[in-house]
Amino acid sequence: MNRRAVVAAVLAAGLAPAVWAQSRPERLNLTGRFIQGGYAIGRTRPGALIFLDGEALSAAGASGLFVVGFDRDAPDTTLLEARLDGWRAEERLHISAGDFPTQRISGLPPSTVDPTDPALLERIQREAQLKAAAYASRDPSEGFGDGFDWPLAQFRITSRWGSQRILNGTPARPHYGIDLAAPAGTAILAPAPGLVVLAEPDLHYEGGTTFIDHGQGLITVYLHQSRLEVARGDRVTRGQRIGRVGATGRATGPHLCWRARWRDRNLDPSNLVGAVSV
Repeated sequence: MNRRAVVAAVLAAGLAPAVWAQSRPERLNLTGRFIQGGYAIGRTRPGALIFLDGEALSAAGASGLFVVGFDRDAPDTTLLEARLDGWRAEERLHISAGDFPTQRISGLPPSTVDPTDPALLERIQREAQLKAAAYASRDPSEGFGDGFDWPLAQFRITSRWGSQRILNGTPARPHYGIDLAAPAGTAILAPAPGLVVLAEPDLHYEGGTTFIDHGQGLITVYLHQSRLEVARGDRVTRGQRIGRVGATGRATGPHLCWRARWRDRNLDPSNLVGAVSV
């Protein structure tokens, strides 16, 4: 039976013509690092909803560009879809496993590992709310589309992203940053355009901290700064100085802890370096 006859039979049975709007999904055109802590950038129909494993998490921008991220514990396969008014495109991605070593750090002040003072606990809770609000930013820009640079011109990696940390002998949550050691006062540069959604000079754990939303909830974070050179609400350009390396907050020496998150997924920001759109 040819397609015309099949359609006629389906219509005779009372099924809606919309069933045949698209017989099979198109393929998505993607680039990125398909690894735990990685990302994918794609271009599709403007405004299309973006789904991961059946959950609507984002929408493509005005040019059709979109970004998604894969958490440290992402499964080995994930289904990425774009949907708009009965149209659908999809790609099933195979996510490579990351390599996450164990790291032991001793000599930290007890108040930065297991705080008990009620006033300090209240401060930590207040700061957690500030950070949660910043992570909830959803700037409609597409600053992520032209790639990322390293935020320091010269550095030495002293702690890898995703490592399981043991602090003062106590197991802690994984380290969702990559530590870049550099002399105190070294300039920190915005790796890509974006909107500053948090700029706090003295958070308990993080010290001087800046959050930048690069669009669609892809946010990078800069910890332990000795000096902030941007303010909340500023638009930054790629390569603009945003602060200085320090050792504020929970730190044993001058370095930049660089973090990234997309929605509620923690990403390795080093994977973003060199990212380009399709």
